[in-house]
Amino acid sequence: MKFTRWIDNFLLTITHNHIASYPTPKNLSYSWSFGSLSGLCLVLQILTGLFLSMHYIPDINFAFASVEHIMRDVNYGWLVRYMHANGASMFFFAIFFHIFRNIYFGSYLHPRVHLWFSGIVIFFLLMAIAFMGYVLPWGQMSFWGATVITNLFSAIPIYGSTIVEWLWGGFSVDQATLNRFYSFHFLLPFILAALAFSHIALLHESGSSDPLSLDSNKHNIHPSMITFYPYFYVKDLFAFFLGIFVFFIIVFYFPNTLGHPDNYINADPMVTPAHIVPEWYFLPFYAILRSIPNKLGGVIAMVFSIVSLSTLPFFVPKSRASQFRPIYTKVIWVFASNFLILGWIGQQPVEEPFTSIGIFSTILYFFILFIVLPLLCFGDFFFNHNITIILKNNFNKCYTFFVASFKIFHNSNFIFNYEKIIKNFKFILNKLKSLHNIQSLEIFKFFDIKEKKFFKLLKKNVLDMFNNFKNFF
Repeated sequence: MKFTRWIDNFLLTITHNHIASYPTPKNLSYSWSFGSLSGLCLVLQILTGLFLSMHYIPDINFAFASVEHIMRDVNYGWLVRYMHANGASMFFFAIFFHIFRNIYFGSYLHPRVHLWFSGIVIFFLLMAIAFMGYVLPWGQMSFWGATVITNLFSAIPIYGSTIVEWLWGGFSVDQATLNRFYSFHFLLPFILAALAFSHIALLHESGSSDPLSLDSNKHNIHPSMITFYPYFYVKDLFAFFLGIFVFFIIVFYFPNTLGHPDNYINADPMVTPAHIVPEWYFLPFYAILRSIPNKLGGVIAMVFSIVSLSTLPFFVPKSRASQFRPIYTKVIWVFASNFLILGWIGQQPVEEPFTSIGIFSTILYFFILFIVLPLLCFGDFFFNHNITIILKNNFNKCYTFFVASFKIFHNSNFIFNYEKIIKNFKFILNKLKSLHNIQSLEIFKFFDIKEKKFFKLLKKNVLDMFNNFKNFF
């Protein structure tokens, strides 16, 4: 497949090269649409935020009232405000699924390491923007959430208290705090948009990954790739419409489900809520913070729970599809389930049995990242490295036996032991696949067929299968 530049206009050329004719692997699933859906959420947040800023007043005496004014008096202000509030939840929902998909399919590996690092930076910045935006309504949970989170910086040795006072602009969360949070919340999304464009540029430089971890990038265009338009833009368009449909169901029917009722009470520094909790997308990290008795240790563990994701590319020596690593996929599902448990623990009161469960889940989180995954990847590398050397020395024998098995199978009219042929075929095919760096320990799962179905398939078209395998190797 050859892509050529045929448009002279510079802007149209960028559109053509990076959207219309962008090389895309054929086998991408809908899980790859969460990245573009995150971009849609970013645009939605910036637009709704601009409209809200026209009526919001960053003053501790009028901030809460200005939000109510937007909800009650401004034409369709309730819609814009609910879209912005629930849009943040939709944004994090898409981001979490996007990160999980990358971890599950190993998309963080070479040559996409820099792409993965840029995504971690974007995630950090997004969390900072979301936190400052949560303070602006100036409700009870906004005020006390800001007090608790900013106080975490006091755990920094020597300069902690100074940093907290600098963040507050005084000796408590007050007018200066609200002013600077409003300024940063307005400015940082544009920086986030610039980082998102850089993220896309890095993606188009290295090329999209795919479920089978084929060696595909913009410099290596092969038959397994097709243009983004007109094929995959339809898939992304479907994901857009489905996401918008679910989003507006939440906005119109369940707008306050993901919020906290205490935030509809004006901030009162003299009344502390019984249970201070952040927004749902912060809960897993908040649970890790609470699980460490030491304040500084809790802050380090919370930050490191995100930073540690940047170490994943160093655990695997080469790209391998997750479906050829059954133990790895099970470990990732355990990791994701444990993350959900941490989110549930984060909203529970600090008492037993939630405290013990939180400590166990926190330990399991880091145990999987720094013990299980490195050992698993080291074991895969050691086994496959040695088996590949053995097969390279015996490739001709394996291939000859592979061809002979098919010829015998075809000429015998199936009058012999079927189980023996199946056993030989599985053995040889497994070794040949390993030799060509697919390296499956359970290669027959690749075909997703049982022995009876496999017999019927071979009996129906055995010669075509033989020719296809011969061309493949």
